[in-house]
Amino acid sequence: MATNRFHPFFTNVGSVSSWFEIYAAFSTFMMIFRTATNDLIPLKLRNFIISKLQDFFSDYRPGNEVSLHIDQTWDGKTNNLFYAAKEYLPTKISNNYKSLKVGMISNHNNLLLAIDEKQQVLDEFEGIQVKWMLIQKPGKEVSQSSNNPVKGVYDQGNKQKKSEDNGFVLRFDEKHRNKIMEKYIPHVLSTYEAIRAGNRTLKIHSMRDGNGFWKSSDFNHPASFDSLALHPDLKKSVIDDIDRFLRRKKLYQKVGKPWKRGYLLYGPPGTGKSSLIAAIAKYLKFDVYDLDLGLVYSNLQLMTLMRGTSNRSIIVVEDIDCNKEVLNRSDPGAQVNMAQAYQGAYPGYQGAYPGFEQADRKTFTMSGLLNCMDGLWSSFGDERIFIFTTNHKDKVDSALLRPGRMDMHIHLSFLETKAFKILASNYLDIEEQHHSLIEQVEELLEKVDVTPAVVAEHLLRNEDAKVALDGLIEFLYEILKENQE
Repeated sequence: MATNRFHPFFTNVGSVSSWFEIYAAFSTFMMIFRTATNDLIPLKLRNFIISKLQDFFSDYRPGNEVSLHIDQTWDGKTNNLFYAAKEYLPTKISNNYKSLKVGMISNHNNLLLAIDEKQQVLDEFEGIQVKWMLIQKPGKEVSQSSNNPVKGVYDQGNKQKKSEDNGFVLRFDEKHRNKIMEKYIPHVLSTYEAIRAGNRTLKIHSMRDGNGFWKSSDFNHPASFDSLALHPDLKKSVIDDIDRFLRRKKLYQKVGKPWKRGYLLYGPPGTGKSSLIAAIAKYLKFDVYDLDLGLVYSNLQLMTLMRGTSNRSIIVVEDIDCNKEVLNRSDPGAQVNMAQAYQGAYPGYQGAYPGFEQADRKTFTMSGLLNCMDGLWSSFGDERIFIFTTNHKDKVDSALLRPGRMDMHIHLSFLETKAFKILASNYLDIEEQHHSLIEQVEELLEKVDVTPAVVAEHLLRNEDAKVALDGLIEFLYEILKENQE
């Protein structure tokens, strides 16, 4: 049997909690020691002593405890697990923690919290308790005259100090090793991805040219599901369908289908199709790609554009019924002069027209579009949403409408009474004395067809709720009178 090489002091430690109390005390001692010896001991000797003490101390732990060291870098490369833990652990901070880091940075409205090396963080996962501790390693000083300046350094006399390479230690009972490795760590990583997705800035991408390049800008559309003037039942059905799609990745793999979903938004102009697209993007935290088929002149270019999109994105084709090129490309009379069309889209362009030199590249067909939706070309990425919009569903080719291409057809109709209540609440501070006016509007909406956009415009015309509602009632009466004549 192997002899115990530990000092008796360490073998008498009775519990894991006692061990961490000692560890915290040691961490405090190391900080004091580092400060006190800053000017008394040469740098190299100081770093050597500190590293040896840390290594010596970290070797001692209860026999049934496992320690996982998660350094900030791995062989000189970024360790994603470190940054995942850095984002995950603040969600586990409780009010009784004594030592924390706090800060405020630009683009954040709330205070930010982080743990420091003095505070142990406890977490529980499926009945297993784990313990986290931040470990800070001493930085290295380099000469300012170095030919390779270190990024993120600060001045210190004639020397600079490299940012500290921190790490985390994750401790748990050895009997839970498999569950920690197979479930808990993936849980930390997935939580990190969700946090990062929630904090990211959405982008909208528009076509830059026919070669498959996109130009991007921030997508700051204010619409959300909370603000949409949509019937509550329809709103719920859309959200439920999206949620069901997101959690069915394994099912799509099992049945051999690309992980994508198609929606057709149809209805009169002004019924909120663009706002619904923005709300879906904001709900999913997906980027938006605005695909203008009027600028696509070949199947090859369309395929290249699709390959240029990212996973977790929404590909939008608006007013599909107006894209006669898609529906009639098989008709020779519908062929256009590609160079002339390209010049029309990009005035003043003097260069070559890539992709238009050969006749066989001048064909953009319905089959090419269908191939990108659910054919062989549709496997270019995962977790995609296709959204098509139209004012006239009956004009859309039936081949596009079938399930697998447009899986859910969402009819956005004229304004209904339940949707009006949402609209009125968004635009006006409705008070009880306006109840009778609201009832009048609802009665009129049962008799006339008017879009949410038109009603919203009338609600914007006056800041006084009563004046705005009176004006809307007068407008609706005029429509009713015209319909009766």
